Amino acid sequence: MPYLLNKIAERVPHIRPVSFSFRQQASEPSFQHLEVGELTHPALLRYLQERGINTDLARLDCKELHFIHNGKPYFAIGFPNEAGGYEVRNRFFKGCIAPKDISHIRQQGGPREKCLVFEGMMDYLSFLTLRMKNCPTMPDFDGQDYVILNSVANVSKAIDVLHGYERIHCLLDNDEAGRNAYLELAREFSGRIRDFSDNYRGHKDLNDYLCGKRQNVTVNPPPRTIVKPKKKGLGL
Repeated sequence: MPYLLNKIAERVPHIRPVSFSFRQQASEPSFQHLEVGELTHPALLRYLQERGINTDLARLDCKELHFIHNGKPYFAIGFPNEAGGYEVRNRFFKGCIAPKDISHIRQQGGPREKCLVFEGMMDYLSFLTLRMKNCPTMPDFDGQDYVILNSVANVSKAIDVLHGYERIHCLLDNDEAGRNAYLELAREFSGRIRDFSDNYRGHKDLNDYLCGKRQNVTVNPPPRTIVKPKKKGLGL
């Protein structure tokens, strides 16, 4: 299983001032007193369960974060990245504790020749959940390494670490941003990269596939049913 969390813990103080950014907002330096602990809060575990995620697997990679913002306490799930920052999630928001970076999960016991690439932490956790469902006795989590982009803007950072792999399997989103990210990687790694997004065609991403949530499509309204008046004596 992944050992990224131990490496992050060695580099990051337990409590420190942080810069936190909500979606569509610039980083704000007003988030302070970050506390990092094991993921145990019932509300956060319920949120993961609502997303279909195996919470036992999530606990191995995720942390529970507590911090102060504008004088108020908050808590959330934290997914560590290579630079010491965190992707931050709970039911009400999606953001990051800077610095923003990819997450690169390397297995112990020697280098792997294959790496799986995901767009976000929920896609990665969805993969682990699906693998456990399909192969509960031998999920083979450590047969490959993992790169989580944490943003399609981080593709160039992923390229730097992916050069060491013979096989690169991409499980990116089924949208324009995901396709463009794959094309950028494919230009760099032609001949040793594969796109696996077709395996969950009709779903925006791997988590929607796990939850059975289909992509929105335009549906023509059904034809109106014209009810003819009944004819007397026919019993219709």
